[in-house]
Amino acid sequence: MIREEINRMLDVLPESELNVAYSRVEMVYRKYMYEKMIADKGVQVTELCEESEEIVQRWDEVFAHNLDDVLKETIYYSQYKWHMFSYKQQECLEGEAARAAFDAEEKTDLYVMYQHTPFVQIYESASAVVAADFDEQQDIYIFDNAFTWTYVHTHESMCGPYFYKIEA
Repeated sequence: MIREEINRMLDVLPESELNVAYSRVEMVYRKYMYEKMIADKGVQVTELCEESEEIVQRWDEVFAHNLDDVLKETIYYSQYKWHMFSYKQQECLEGEAARAAFDAEEKTDLYVMYQHTPFVQIYESASAVVAADFDEQQDIYIFDNAFTWTYVHTHESMCGPYFYKIEA
C-alpha cells in the first residue's frame, strides 16, 4: 500500500523534484543501513537525552583540557571539536594508525556523539565495532564510557580519522 502511494506521488513530480526526492530517500536508506549494520553486530543503541549535555561537557573537559578559550576560538573549536586535532593542538594518531588503534581497543559500551546533534547515544555490547563501521558517518565522536580515549571520523577526506588516548 505505501509503495503504491509513494509511486503515485513520484509519477506526478517533474524530473527536477525527483532529484530532491531521490536524495531524501537515499539519506533515509543510508541511515537505515548504518543502523541495521550496527544492530546486526549485536549492538544495542540507546539515545540519551537528559545526560547528553553533561557527557558532551565531560568530553570537552577530558579531551580538550589543555585548550583555553582563546585557542578554541582561533581554531574554530565550536564549529568542529576535531579542529583541535587538525590544527595540531592535541597529540593524536591520524589516518590508518588511528583506525588500527581504535580497532585494537577493547570495547564494551561506547558513547557516540555527532558534532551537530544535541543527543549522545550509548552503544552497548559494542565489542564487534570497528573503525570501518564509521566510514560513511560524518563528524562522529566515539569514546569509551571511562573517557580514556576518543576516535573521530570527520566529513573531510583529508582530515582524520583521529584517535586520542589519555596517557595514564
